[in-house]
Amino acid sequence: MKNLPQDFANRMKALLGDEYSLYEKALNEPPVKAFRVNKSKISIDDFEKINPFGKEKIPYVEGGYYLNFEKVGNHPFHHAGMIYVQEPAAMAPAECIDIDTDFKILDMCAAPGGKSTQLKNKLGDKGLLVSNEIIPARCKILTGNIERLGLKNCVTTCMDTSRLADTFPDTFDIIMVDAPCSGEGMFRKEQIAIDEWSRENVKMCAERQSGILDNAVKCLASGGTIIYATCTFSLEENEMQIDAFLKRHPDFEIMPVKDEVKNASQDGISYDGCECKNIHFARRFYPHTSRGEGQFMAVLRHKGEKATAYKQSKKQNVKLNPVLTDFLDDTLQNYNKDDIILYGDTPVFYGGDIEIKKGSAFMCGVTIGEIKKNYVLPHHQLFMAYGDSFKRKIDLDPNGEDIKKYLRGEEIRVDCANGWAAITVCGVTVGGVKVSNGVAKNHYPKGLRMHN
Repeated sequence: MKNLPQDFANRMKALLGDEYSLYEKALNEPPVKAFRVNKSKISIDDFEKINPFGKEKIPYVEGGYYLNFEKVGNHPFHHAGMIYVQEPAAMAPAECIDIDTDFKILDMCAAPGGKSTQLKNKLGDKGLLVSNEIIPARCKILTGNIERLGLKNCVTTCMDTSRLADTFPDTFDIIMVDAPCSGEGMFRKEQIAIDEWSRENVKMCAERQSGILDNAVKCLASGGTIIYATCTFSLEENEMQIDAFLKRHPDFEIMPVKDEVKNASQDGISYDGCECKNIHFARRFYPHTSRGEGQFMAVLRHKGEKATAYKQSKKQNVKLNPVLTDFLDDTLQNYNKDDIILYGDTPVFYGGDIEIKKGSAFMCGVTIGEIKKNYVLPHHQLFMAYGDSFKRKIDLDPNGEDIKKYLRGEEIRVDCANGWAAITVCGVTVGGVKVSNGVAKNHYPKGLRMHN
């Protein structure tokens, strides 16, 4: 049995009553694993034809499945960004509301990127996603996951939420606040969450969450929606947080979630002193009632008139280097020249209508590559996001020896014209090579390579 802090156990007994013994039993069962299909790389129908990872669907997530596979991260389909491995209850917040494909979305506390990449899949290529993470090392992981999934029109930032509010005022249709929390919902999965738990930490997290929510309000466009989520059970960080927010911001209201999420979860808890009459609209996932870890979520909508017109930022009047256009003309079947901007000195594909000022982003759009004196060295992001547009493609058997060689960083023999080519498995890009006289010189990033 897990050795829970007595103070925590007492609090959970007060919350759950007769259900506490079921909750305690569930904590000693293996964690539930799951994954989502990355619809930016492959359709759900096409993936289902080749899916080796588990066929049982998550009822509230389109393209979500329970995972039944060991070492999934080593599989070529994972390298190709066809899937994102994610705890199932953590997928629920992004499923709470309908999302239009042209929305602008901010994920304020985004690493490692599960909710961000899920939201971007709903946007498609047109809508804009800004994913923020305050800790640089975690922001790098976030950016790497967006890169692996080949997502377009994404920006990653590395700043605190007060600076976000100054940088992007009144901008977004939806803001995800997956707030840093005391992590009570992760006790089954992570021993460190148990070791670090204290009532003082719960209080500290609640204070920080309230500041993050207030900064989210500043970033939200009129009529927009904040989705607030935690992976904890404490009233202070969940229902009490929502009640206090609505008192501070009477121009917001709590909204019901979509039926699929409602049916898989429990109502929010009303407590003595709670003034929010609809607090039951908030949702709770418990490991003894849902297949997954602990999760809380609430949808907060601004009552103002919906902002529909955005001020289109002036596109940079970029005079494109002919070395760059020659490379793109030779490499891609089609591309939109109007989407090419310089971020700093780097050419990127970025189709958003929010200007990303120099120095404000960790990553802006899809990096095309580095312009050398007379050639372009393409970035891995270009292969992953635009691989389906490459003129030269080399499809490898996902169970063959060549894909293993490629993922180890080795050269492979190919039947392909000279030039830059995309390596694919089942038609989905894994990375790139430079073909010269039947030899594909490997450009899979060293940090991603397999070592066996």
